[in-house]
Amino acid sequence: MQGQAQQQAYDRGITIFSPDGRLYQVEYAREAVKRGTASVGVRTDDGVVLAVDKRIRSPLMERTSVEKIHKVDDHIGIASAGHVADARQLIDFARRQAQVNQLRYGEPIGVETLTKNVTDHIQQYTQVGGARPFGVALIVGGVEDGEPRLYETDPSGTPYEWKALAVGADRGELQEYLEEHYEEAEDLGGGVELALGALASVNDDQLRPEGIGMATVDVESEEFIELTDEEIEEYLEANDLLAPEEAEEADDAEDDE
Repeated sequence: MQGQAQQQAYDRGITIFSPDGRLYQVEYAREAVKRGTASVGVRTDDGVVLAVDKRIRSPLMERTSVEKIHKVDDHIGIASAGHVADARQLIDFARRQAQVNQLRYGEPIGVETLTKNVTDHIQQYTQVGGARPFGVALIVGGVEDGEPRLYETDPSGTPYEWKALAVGADRGELQEYLEEHYEEAEDLGGGVELALGALASVNDDQLRPEGIGMATVDVESEEFIELTDEEIEEYLEANDLLAPEEAEEADDAEDDE
C-alpha cells in the first residue's frame, strides 16, 4: 500500500520527480497532444508551410470556429495540436511577445526568440504547484533575417528546430512520410505538396479542401498568407489527392451511425 501511495504522489505532483527521473504530468500532456488532429510544418528554401487537419465532425459546425492555424505576426504563423483552449492561451502569449518586441526595439521579433519565449512560459508550468502543463504542441514557422525557420514546442518547454515535422495524431506515420519524401531544395509549392501528401498518407490518400487548413510565409514578402479552399483544391487535384464529395458524405453518414 505504501508503494502504491508513493506512486500516486509521483503521478499527481507536477513538482515531484519519480525515482527514475520522470515527470508523469508532462508525459500525460504529451499523450493529450497525440489525441489532437495532426499538424504538419515544412521548411523550404522559399519559405515555410503550415498544414493542419481541420476535421469537422458535424455538418452543423461552423468551419471558421475550428482554429488550428494562427497568425502571430506579419512574418510568423503557428499551427497547433492538442487541447485547443491551451493553444489559444499560448497563441495570445506569443502575440503579446511579438508586440512587446516591436514596441521595445522597433523591429519584428525573431522566430527563434519568440519560440524560446513561449517555451520558457511553458516550462514554468512544469515546476509550479497547483498548475498543470499545457496539453498542446505548437509548430512555429516564419522568416527571420531572410531565412525560413521552423520550430516545435514540447509540453516540457523544450524547443526543437526542424526541416519538416508533424505533431498530433499519427505522428509516427507522418514523420516517416516526411523523412522519405523531403528534399532540401524544395520550393514553396513543393512544400505545400509535401505537407498535403503527408496528411493524405494517413487519410486513405484522399483529402477535401474543407477539412484542411494551410498557410505559408515566403522569404520574398515575409508575409503570413492563408490559402483559400480553391487554392488547396488546385493542389489536391494536381497531385491526385482530391476525395470526391460523395465519399465525404458517405463517411459523415457512417460517423453519424
